[in-house]
Amino acid sequence: MMNYNSKIVIKQISLVVLLVFVISGCQQPLISLSERLETLPDAEVIPIQPDTLFKSAYEIHLAQPLDHKDPNGGTFYQRIYISHIDSTRPVIFITEGYDADYNYTTELSRLLDCNQIVVEHRYFGESIPDSMNWQYLTIEQAANDHHRIIQLFKKVYKGKWISTGISKGGQATMYHRYYFPKDVDVSIPYVAPLNFSVEDTRAYDFLRSVGTAKCRQKIHDFQELILKRKNTYFPIFLERSKNESYTYRIGEEQAFEYSVLEYSFAFWQYGRWDCWEIPDSTRTNEEIFDHFSNVSDFKYFSDQGIKKLEPFFYQAMTEIGFYGYDFSEFNGLLTAVKNPLFTFSAPENVELVYNDQIMFDVNDYIQNEGNNFIFIYGETDTWSSTAVQLTGKTNALKMVKKGGSHATRIRNMSDEEKELVLSALEEMLGIEIDRSRI
Repeated sequence: MMNYNSKIVIKQISLVVLLVFVISGCQQPLISLSERLETLPDAEVIPIQPDTLFKSAYEIHLAQPLDHKDPNGGTFYQRIYISHIDSTRPVIFITEGYDADYNYTTELSRLLDCNQIVVEHRYFGESIPDSMNWQYLTIEQAANDHHRIIQLFKKVYKGKWISTGISKGGQATMYHRYYFPKDVDVSIPYVAPLNFSVEDTRAYDFLRSVGTAKCRQKIHDFQELILKRKNTYFPIFLERSKNESYTYRIGEEQAFEYSVLEYSFAFWQYGRWDCWEIPDSTRTNEEIFDHFSNVSDFKYFSDQGIKKLEPFFYQAMTEIGFYGYDFSEFNGLLTAVKNPLFTFSAPENVELVYNDQIMFDVNDYIQNEGNNFIFIYGETDTWSSTAVQLTGKTNALKMVKKGGSHATRIRNMSDEEKELVLSALEEMLGIEIDRSRI
């Protein structure tokens, strides 16, 4: 007959067995990268030359559901790059906003000496469905692409996961965390706007206050000079466009005037020019036009440029928002341009219905629940006009590089700025970071 103590022992053993069963049921068994690549569902795997940081690298074309709500409703192949060091090291997960036509190494991968996964955005590059059914180009569908890839490769990598992206890629990083907040441990969006309309007027406020009054006046005077001398510079615009084989479905005059309007946005975004470099009316026509064309890329408004960015413009006009142009400073000087919005750049004959709520929902998540974010911006980058605004309700860090442009990265920050970022990253990841690697 079983005594009382024996019953206790049996109960304790049963509890241990049950606990082991529960834990083993919750944890996926790890497999090697080669095993994962061999068992990827419907994928083409191509070994490629790795960067010197990594031991191996692969280009993968993975079948993804076109509609994640209907997995049997058709697929497309999404391009991914895997760069591998060790399964125990962290993973930098890069959410590209556009195409990913080559495998590059991020500063975060070098900093943390870790694995890297680059994901091309759906509808860009080689990740294009056979039929361009635009209804499936949404931030939710793209977030599901990212979620599925992470779930596939969490069977390989047991270290920390850090998601990141630059500009539109940084937007994708935010959107992925909004839909799948537990997929990664930390997110670091670089220079990523969070727009609230198809014409977010915060860009106008920024352009009226950035830099010095003297510099802003020089920019305005230069734009006005080009418009007032349209009879001189428009023929040069046509000649240069012809040399580059650019065509303009929106009309050549509209493209010319849009390029003038774009000048101020581009000048501050890229930060490649100083105000003293802006030519005035005393300079030669060639010098004036060369500067104009260097700052404001005509390809942006060409059929060729629009075609390449068409999926982006579709997203801008339906969910992720954009900026427009303020005509008030150029009364009487614009004769061709009538529309301040970029609706002309979206796919033709496609209905554009803007979701005016989703970006506010993303913003609400970031401000109230978005822990373990590090947002990086450049002070004079025009896209910082619609930067994320934190409320202090989370542990998120927002860093704005003084004088920084759209090219702001951790490596080109001041020593003090770098230390703030790296200290926050150490705390969020629970690891020590070698400062010499940045």
